[in-house]
Amino acid sequence: LFLQVVFAPHPLFHAEGRNIFLELPITPWEAALGTRIKVPTLGGNVEMTIPSGSQSGRRLRLKQRGLPGKPAGDQYIILRIETPPAGSDRARELYQMMAKEMPFNPRKPRGI
Repeated sequence: LFLQVVFAPHPLFHAEGRNIFLELPITPWEAALGTRIKVPTLGGNVEMTIPSGSQSGRRLRLKQRGLPGKPAGDQYIILRIETPPAGSDRARELYQMMAKEMPFNPRKPRGI
């Protein structure tokens, strides 16, 4: 019951023991280029670095930002890259330019 009250404003949090997990949506350019971003924790927002070249599913740790105790838990940030829609002619054009300039097939290493 205590955890439900603590996490009510942040439904993306979940706990495993004293560790807290948060799925954090980021843009493709934030993942590719790296950035600094505000991340919610139980003690308030902190700024953390998203390393360049990050992929969806990557876990980043904020030491001792989980539930209090001896030892205190950690908070893990799980990155989820969200792709913006190609909802305009210009957006489609940009995606087509990216496809031309950056030939990339994420299935190739798996033989697909």
